[in-house]
Amino acid sequence: MWEATGLGSEDLLWASMAFNGGIAGQREAVCGALSGAAVYLGLKHRTPLQQTEKAQAAKDAAREAAAAVFQDFKKQYGKIICRELVGIDFNDAAAVQRHRESGAWINNCSGIVQAVVSRLYAMEGT
Repeated sequence: MWEATGLGSEDLLWASMAFNGGIAGQREAVCGALSGAAVYLGLKHRTPLQQTEKAQAAKDAAREAAAAVFQDFKKQYGKIICRELVGIDFNDAAAVQRHRESGAWINNCSGIVQAVVSRLYAMEGT
């Protein structure tokens, strides 16, 4: 997304890296793809805080966009919590390895991330 929107560098990716597996693999949190999307949308709409009215409008726009992504995600997947979506324990190395070897990650995590990124790209066209 940073390349498509001119946000600059891999900093966006790294800012969201700990969202993998919910938050740091703990799986008790919202899907990391949704959390990363919220970070991206905040950066996309950022404006200097000193410009109070403009900053409030930017905050509202970021929240509205994030709400739209969240609602679409919940409609598509029926849930938003990592462990409910993926069904594996990221703290169990053997379970993670089986998940990777089975190819299930393509439809689980990678498929979910791709769906969220596709939604963000679609928003760029609006």
